[in-house]
Amino acid sequence: MSAGIGALIVHAAVARGAKPGALEAATGFDPATATDPDAQITLEVEEALWNEGARLCNDDALGLHAAELLLPGMFDVLDYAVRSAPTLRASLERLVRYNRLVHDAAEFTLIERGEVVRVEHAFRFGPAVQCRHSAEFTLAAIVVLANQLTGTPVRPGAVDFRHGKPASETALAEHARIFGVAPRFAQRVNALELERRVLERTLPSADPALSRVIERHAEALLAARPDPARSTADHVRHLLSRALGEGEATLVTVADRLHMSERSLQRKLADDGVTFDALLDELRRDLALRYLADPKIAIAEVAYLLGYSEPSPFHRAFKRWTGVTPSEARRRAA
Repeated sequence: MSAGIGALIVHAAVARGAKPGALEAATGFDPATATDPDAQITLEVEEALWNEGARLCNDDALGLHAAELLLPGMFDVLDYAVRSAPTLRASLERLVRYNRLVHDAAEFTLIERGEVVRVEHAFRFGPAVQCRHSAEFTLAAIVVLANQLTGTPVRPGAVDFRHGKPASETALAEHARIFGVAPRFAQRVNALELERRVLERTLPSADPALSRVIERHAEALLAARPDPARSTADHVRHLLSRALGEGEATLVTVADRLHMSERSLQRKLADDGVTFDALLDELRRDLALRYLADPKIAIAEVAYLLGYSEPSPFHRAFKRWTGVTPSEARRRAA
């Protein structure tokens, strides 16, 4: 998962009274790593941060309080995709689709139940029961975000947690304050329920133009996002998707970011049955088709997004991939 989650936990613990540097010393996590958008932490590190953070600041509701500290942009593209959606339902649908950009193990599911929509959250792999503070942060973050987007209090009809009931009465009071309802504990899955009519409201923050741009970017990142199994080829695809627009989609750059020599990287890719050039070519082709499907993106801009310094090399590559020019492909799609 993104190291940004770890940085958020450290920020929340300090805001709740932990001494600066104490959580980093206890867990070995350096919040400065979160400045790298590709930096990752494990589930074990995340759980240690939550548990140690709650202990160090003596806050048995740290997950709930961390959710209240959420600000726009904290989770990069995922956050902007969710916040620029036209309705609260669309925001949740984007959360379901793009959450893997931040957290590989976690997934959301929307379940329609008449006039109620149930939002369920679980891990695809990892511990059977999520760390309590992490689970409480996740569901509270949905409510906090909904309040921010609508500008009015949004209260779920029900809140369920897999973990047991907290012993602290203060923590239970905080649950009631933030959710507006007493959660049920020791349930089958972490979930909350929202009224359908609330989800269909148009959001004051909706920005159609920005929404389209962010969604295109999120789709491109998702297309290159490695599966949790993470072969070397998966890692390279992920790094290339970010490096293309920066003009740094080279073997030297990617090898450096993976902390290995160019020769070692080429050997590992060979073990996966691919080459660096083939991966780059395949990613460019897939993204080109996706970008060209959107008539609002100029063909010259597509070339730039794919890391070409000018349109002519892109035109030659595209004709090699498809047998037609980018202009002809766009006309056919239209």
